[in-house]
Amino acid sequence: MMTPFYQYPAKTLLGRVVAKQRILAHVRATAKLRERLRDDVAQVAWYAKLAHNTINLPGTFEVPELQVFVITLKGEDLHRDVLRAIDRAIPFPILFELHGDRGIRVTAAYKRPSQADPSKWVLDDYYASSDWLPAETPRQPLPTAIDLKQLYQQLLRGLLPVPARQGEGLPEQLERLRAINVLKKDAVKLEKRLRNEKQFNRKVEINAKLRLVDKQIKLMEGVIK
Repeated sequence: MMTPFYQYPAKTLLGRVVAKQRILAHVRATAKLRERLRDDVAQVAWYAKLAHNTINLPGTFEVPELQVFVITLKGEDLHRDVLRAIDRAIPFPILFELHGDRGIRVTAAYKRPSQADPSKWVLDDYYASSDWLPAETPRQPLPTAIDLKQLYQQLLRGLLPVPARQGEGLPEQLERLRAINVLKKDAVKLEKRLRNEKQFNRKVEINAKLRLVDKQIKLMEGVIK
C-alpha cells in the first residue's frame, strides 16, 4: 500500500512561512490556543498550492484550490485545535504535514463551501491521519485525477482507516466512520462494565451486548458481510 506522502510538482511549491499572528488574527483565539501555538509549533509554512495554474487540473466550486501546509513541531504531536485554527483562517481545503520528533504525519479534515452561504466554509470535526512516517520515507507521485475535487477526495480517502464502499460518496464514508467510532466507544464502555461486573448472569448479558456491538463494527467496516 502506498503511503499518503506525496511529491508535489515544482510549480506548486511555495515554501512561504506564515506568521502565527496572521493565523490568530483570523480566529477567535483563546489563551490556550495562543499557548499551544507558542509552545508546540516551531513554524507554519504554506508549502504548496494546487490550482489550475500550478498543476493543470481544473478547479471546482467545492475545491477551487487545494493548499498544503507544513507545520514544524517543537515536540511529538499537535493538538487538533491548532489545526482547526489554521483551517478556519484559510478559505480553501488544506492538507497538513506535521514534522516532529516522531517523523512526519499527514492529516486533514474534510472542508466544503457552506450550502447556506457559499462564501463560508464548513469544516468536519474529524481529522483523518496517516501513521507517523520516518522523515526519509520516499514521496509518492500524486494520484491521477480529472479535477481538483477528485484529487482532494483521493488524498483524503488515502488517510481514512476504512475504505469506501462501492459507489459511496466521501460525505457518506465519513458519516459511516463517525458511526463506527461511536460504536467503538460503546464497546470500550461495555468491556469496562464486563471487567467490573461480579454477577454471572449480568456478565452474560453484557457480553452478549458486546458481541452485538463488535458485529455491528465489523459490518460497517466491511470485515464481514
